[in-house]
Amino acid sequence: MKYRIVVAIGFLLFIGTTLLAQSPNKHYQQNKTKMDQLLNAINAMYVDSVDFDPLVDKSINEMLKELDPHTAYIPSKDVAAMTEPLQGSFDGIGVTFQIIKDTINVMEVIIDGPSEKVGLMAGDKIVRVDDTVAFGKDISNDWVRKHLRGKKGSKVKVSVVRGRKKEPIDFVITRGAIPMYSINVSFMADSTTGYIKLERFAATSTVELKKAIRALQEQGMQNLILDLRGNGGGYLNVAFEICDQFISGKRMIVYTDNFRKTGEKYYSSEDGLFEKGKLIVLVDENSASASEITSGCVQDWDRGLIVGRRTFGKGLVQKPLRLIDQSEVRLTISHYYTPTGRCIQKPYDDGLDAYFKDLQTRANNGEYYTAENIKFPDSLKYKTPNGRVVYGGGGIMPDIFIPLDTTKYSTLFNEIVRKGVFGNFVVDYLETDREKLLQKYPKFEDFQKNYTISDDFYGKFMDFAKEEGVSDKASFVFSDYATAFIRENKAKLDSLYKNVEDFNKQTFDTMFGNYLTKTYADMQHLRNEEHAAEFIKEYLRFEIARGLYGYGDAYRVFLESDDTFQQAVEIMHNKKIFRKYKVDSGK
Repeated sequence: MKYRIVVAIGFLLFIGTTLLAQSPNKHYQQNKTKMDQLLNAINAMYVDSVDFDPLVDKSINEMLKELDPHTAYIPSKDVAAMTEPLQGSFDGIGVTFQIIKDTINVMEVIIDGPSEKVGLMAGDKIVRVDDTVAFGKDISNDWVRKHLRGKKGSKVKVSVVRGRKKEPIDFVITRGAIPMYSINVSFMADSTTGYIKLERFAATSTVELKKAIRALQEQGMQNLILDLRGNGGGYLNVAFEICDQFISGKRMIVYTDNFRKTGEKYYSSEDGLFEKGKLIVLVDENSASASEITSGCVQDWDRGLIVGRRTFGKGLVQKPLRLIDQSEVRLTISHYYTPTGRCIQKPYDDGLDAYFKDLQTRANNGEYYTAENIKFPDSLKYKTPNGRVVYGGGGIMPDIFIPLDTTKYSTLFNEIVRKGVFGNFVVDYLETDREKLLQKYPKFEDFQKNYTISDDFYGKFMDFAKEEGVSDKASFVFSDYATAFIRENKAKLDSLYKNVEDFNKQTFDTMFGNYLTKTYADMQHLRNEEHAAEFIKEYLRFEIARGLYGYGDAYRVFLESDDTFQQAVEIMHNKKIFRKYKVDSGK
């Protein structure tokens, strides 16, 4: 059976179907005529000249808000940018960059890209593009993209400063197709367990996944951890193809349905590369759409274990409609269902605000910290072929729940990131020590085993951070918190002090003092200075490794303290857990 082309972007699923010729809504024609009448009247009789473009754009946006959370309008100027990440490539020079102190710093040079071919290196500072100065306060990410991207085959002259050399080096780069990989991290977690992180379901993802699986199998992989955490979706047909690598035989992967009963059923259709062997899929609250199709299919067919936290709950299918001005409406046309019949779409009856605040609501309810706080009614209970209980109605509930690690949150760390301190510091460090480090640690594995952040080095970094404007204490703007106190306690204060004569200074001072004391204590807790040093050092190691070996290797630094990943590796070798959840490893 051939795959039908189905497209998803972000949390949106798109399916290419023909529009129905007739509407089942009896007032459709009347309301269409009404809209035409109004636009004609404004055009013919309104007192002033009207720019219809923003007027109609706003009207479309407001109308679509009344439908569902994922039907969306994309202005023509934004369509290309919205679809580019899933196309698999764009035209440019092939570098990743970061603007540090008004200067474009090359962070990575893409292998086999145009820049690598002419000799650009990580650490180079771009100071001129063609005849235009490329540093200063006017340089932004948009400026860089505008000047360095361009049509394939076109040329651009780039001048860079390298290391301590003062004289710029000139390169003429012929722009080419730059791959946007959806798999940047794949490696052997131990002698028999492979790890692959899929960032999104892009046009090239199936090819990338097959390549990664084959490479790991050559290294002895028998078991696989597929990481879909933070993966918000992508092309739906790619989800079918990826599921097909794990599901044997002709089995349903997903089906769609709507009130018109024009849904489709999609089946696996070819031999997969990893139909045998233990499989664990990692998910979290930001895994959505195509990620939920994949994890739901794996769970429903008892093919693998789902580990992590409950997924987002996006089960609506969108069709992209290109309008006359090349803008686009992504119109919801169906729900999708997993093989057992689960609808994963979470409810949106309480309005868009409540829907998009759902993740915060989960946090407030403690759902990220213990599975007992996640409640499913019996009506949403389903059973897999092996008798395993699974749930619908709001995301994929993992088989094994791993709580969110709250120790890794710190406002101190966030402030350092926000001010770009890591990049500034590491660029300066590698400018002088790059060659020495590469001689000592020629491969990432050498770096990972032996390179540590000493207390002295950490102290130098924190001194640098203070010079860059990072405060050594939690900021406390009195006026802001006084205003917040009044806003939060308005009703209570109004009831206490109905008249000026009722004012009791002692009562007010006690209330306000207790509020400020608690607020400051909460701020200190969020600053988390006790644990902040641990993951500041970790992030430093990541940035240094990225500058030396690239993102794909450097990401493994984070996995060293990633509780979900570490537990998945342990679970992989626990036969009792796989038997408990009646999971078929395909052997």
